[in-house]
Amino acid sequence: MTQSDPTDEALATIASILEYPQTPRGSEEPTTASPPIAPVGADGYTKIGPGPMAAIRFKWSVRRGENDEYFVDEMIGENSAPIVLGPMSAEAAIKMVDERESEARARFEQIRREMIARSPAAETAEDVRRAGEA
Repeated sequence: MTQSDPTDEALATIASILEYPQTPRGSEEPTTASPPIAPVGADGYTKIGPGPMAAIRFKWSVRRGENDEYFVDEMIGENSAPIVLGPMSAEAAIKMVDERESEARARFEQIRREMIARSPAAETAEDVRRAGEA
């Protein structure tokens, strides 16, 4: 009998949470898309990345500096110090926020798929399929 790896168990648990999230009433629900949380102009343009927990979710915000220069503040979680990117034009700042959010969403979905594939339910289904082929 082999001992299971605790990492596999943790990943399976996280995958089950991601696959079947249980959100308490009145709490913030993760969205499938991150619409901008800001005015139409660049200053204040904000997007929030995917994830089940606000403490590890990325957030990007555009702010205007001097001389019509714009900066993107990239944060992880709600209370972290931002990484400041810039200066750049308003259009470049908005494009950067959109690209970063899109890349984060793609990475999140890839990790989510990998975790689901490693879950005990996925392994059981694979075992059943293999047994049927034998």
